[in-house]
Parts: sequence; structure tokens; C-alpha cells
Amino acid sequence: MTLTLTVSDEVRALAPGFTHVAIEAHGLVNGPSTDAGSALLDEAARRLAVRLDGRAPHEDPHMVAWRQTYTAFGSKPSRTRNSAEALAKRALSGAGLPRINLLVDLYNAISVAHLIPVGGEDLDCVQGGMRLVRATGEESFVTVADGAEAVEHPDAGEVVWCDDTGVTCRRWNWRQGPRTRLTEESVSAIFLLEGMAPMPVAEVERAAAELAESLEKFSPGARLSVRT
Repeated sequence: MTLTLTVSDEVRALAPGFTHVAIEAHGLVNGPSTDAGSALLDEAARRLAVRLDGRAPHEDPHMVAWRQTYTAFGSKPSRTRNSAEALAKRALSGAGLPRINLLVDLYNAISVAHLIPVGGEDLDCVQGGMRLVRATGEESFVTVADGAEAVEHPDAGEVVWCDDTGVTCRRWNWRQGPRTRLTEESVSAIFLLEGMAPMPVAEVERAAAELAESLEKFSPGARLSVRT
């Protein structure tokens, strides 16, 4: 069954230039990071450096738009960066990009190469549909603190992704909860590529097509559907 994705009217009013492309995938093969996945991350960092041409990630017009949106819902973008800016900053530093597992490495490579937020959720762990909403502040976000499960609550007005159980990602795409993240055992996933004007929808679609190609290469026989 196709996962339902909904963007609330309140979010659309806050960010009328927002668009997203979703890739739903079944029959995936995941596992530890590989040399091939690592090579894609290194190539993504090289592509990012060419794209920025000496600028800092936050100076890119797409990242400027995301920072303005974060400010609009009450978050400080220099402290809680969107996922693409955070990855780009790390890619250009001495630390380099993290290696998590094969599927996460694949979508992180796309995020860095195109400077676009990309996330992946384990469909078998998502309860009901997924919704992008402005939080009331009463929703639950289950995370881990000091090795133990902990429950947080988003700020009122914060933009969050949630399902029927609770928040899956805080501050739009800043921090994902462990409940739905992709693990080495994941076989079904939804990948979300999120764009903000002035990034053209066509560029988000190109990034999605590149991710779909990588998924098909590393998971032969996987069943994919792409929708904007």
C-alpha cells in the first residue's frame, strides 16, 4: 500500500515555495557501509565543492531560503541547521562525511551533491501516513539521551514530520528519531527530497532520479515508485 504524505495548509502558508519528491521503495538490500558507497560520498563532497566555488554552504541561495524558513517558525538556523547544510558543512571539514549504513550513505551522497535535504524512513516502522505539520507542542518525540530512551516535545509552531504514533523528525529535517530510521535490517523505505524556492522543482526531480538509480544499482530487483 502506498504511503500517504500530507503537507498541512499551515506549512504551505509558512513556506509557499516548498516542494518535495518521494521515492517509495520495497525489496531493498541494506547492510554496513561499503567501499562503493564510500566512494559515492567522496564524489559528492567533490561535487559540492565545485557547486559552492569557495562559498560557505549557508551562502548558497537554496540554503538561504531554508534558513529564512527556519527563522520563520522560531528556530535559530545557525544552531539547528537543516540536514543538507549540516552535512555540507561536515563534508567540507576535516571530519568528512560519516559512514552509517549503505542506504543512508546513498541518500546522504545525493543530499550533499545537490545541496538538498534528503531523509529516509523505514516503512515497516511508520504507523499510518506521514504528515508535515506545525506542532502544538504536545506531540511526543522519542529519542535517546545518555544511552536511554527519552521523550521530548517540539516547540509550539515548530514544523515537524509525524505519523500516527508521534514525531518522526524535528524542525522539519533537523533531527530524525530512532524509531523510524533506516537500519541494516531495513527492506522498505520512503525517501523524501525537500526543496525550497528558488531551487527549481526540476532540480529536485533530477536528484530523486539519481537516488532512484543508485537504489536500483545496489538493490537489484527493488520496486520503486517516485512521486512529486
